Amino acid sequence: MADNSRQAILDQLRRTTLEPVALPDLRGPWTTSDDPRRQFAEVLAAVGGRAITVGSLAEVNAELEKIPAYQNARQICSRVAGIARANVDLDAAGDPHDLEKVDFFIAPGEFGVAENAAVWVTDESIKHRVLYFLTQHLALVVPARELVSNMHEAYQRVKLGQRQFGLFLSGPSKTADIEQSLVIGAHGARSLTAFLVES
Repeated sequence: MADNSRQAILDQLRRTTLEPVALPDLRGPWTTSDDPRRQFAEVLAAVGGRAITVGSLAEVNAELEKIPAYQNARQICSRVAGIARANVDLDAAGDPHDLEKVDFFIAPGEFGVAENAAVWVTDESIKHRVLYFLTQHLALVVPARELVSNMHEAYQRVKLGQRQFGLFLSGPSKTADIEQSLVIGAHGARSLTAFLVES
């Protein structure tokens, strides 16, 4: 009986035709901002992260030292040149499980999106991309001039096929599934700091 019911449903689906629907007009209007940096920072704060504008990469070290999670970190991994306290060699890790105790990970972001404070990251120079999610705390270093206003502009910049892996990250990991209570860091980093570098 179950097989007959299943077949009847599948036959009905095959006989069903839908009227074609015109594709949406992708010419806008799209969300824009007079001050993308301010909007990026405000949205990131709203989703539990923090944006810090710095004049140069050299200033990132000084700002990192003001973050308690960085001050207390025992294992720090960086794929951004010049991070003074980095003491985990990502290239030496043969197995991603070797990175389970990384406290703080500093990685480059290619560009950011002011609309939703997302940062595009890839596996370029990241041997074990799982580190984006294993680390307790994550910092992304993004050129401030590489902010775009919205996801429409962002997808125009994404070059599919150039990397094996890429994603948009916005804020720390969070879930509200359990007892309708917001939990930060349930499935990934407990904090996310984005450094917007002006030069």
